[in-house]
Amino acid sequence: DNLLGISWVDSSWIPILNNGSVLDYFSERSNPFYDRTCNNEVVKMQRMTLDHLNQMVGVEYILLHAQEPILFIIRKQQRQSPTQVVPLADYYIIAGVIYQAPDLGSVINSRVLTAVHGIQSAFEEAMSYCRYHPSKGYWWHFKDQEEREKTKPKAKKKEEPSSIFQRQRVDALLLDLRQKFPPRFVQQKPGEKPIPVDQIKKEPEPAPEAVKPEEKETVKNTQSAGAKGPPEKRMRLQ
Repeated sequence: DNLLGISWVDSSWIPILNNGSVLDYFSERSNPFYDRTCNNEVVKMQRMTLDHLNQMVGVEYILLHAQEPILFIIRKQQRQSPTQVVPLADYYIIAGVIYQAPDLGSVINSRVLTAVHGIQSAFEEAMSYCRYHPSKGYWWHFKDQEEREKTKPKAKKKEEPSSIFQRQRVDALLLDLRQKFPPRFVQQKPGEKPIPVDQIKKEPEPAPEAVKPEEKETVKNTQSAGAKGPPEKRMRLQ
């Protein structure tokens, strides 16, 4: 089990903690950091001194550093010979509270997780302020900006005068534009290539037919006769 997140304390031992009693305090059976199969437990049961630990092989606890009455450091190590040991774990006692010292891998892992968590939280908070609209694109919208806009007095918007485009009809404007800028190309039939207006041949207008003078006189006579009406009939004498 991971013991880095727990601690243990027995308040009855705190007033009498010193270099000679700190190992007895650490070897309490309720201490979760203490291994009861260690050589210290064997020496304690056989009522021998701690000097006999150097002649034994196995797990043992030693006092590594002491700064009475506040700090004590105890090391757990594997003894392989009287001159060769392998450190397994370190424990520090501060004001009577026992903690397990983390190893280098645990420290680096904790710092990396803390940094990654902070970066991830920063990205999530930044994404919460990001807004997008197809017509506007991306922009930032912060909460304090809303509060500032609420506190600011709202200024009355001046009514803008209507433009010419709003007052006149669209067709009138288009007609005006057509007169000012006549088209230069014309597409006579759909699908054909537009051609310049100058190249379009205009059909000649039919010339007035020449009327003979005799025909003109007959036309005039018929017109005058139509105007006067038919001649009167005379009575025949019997």
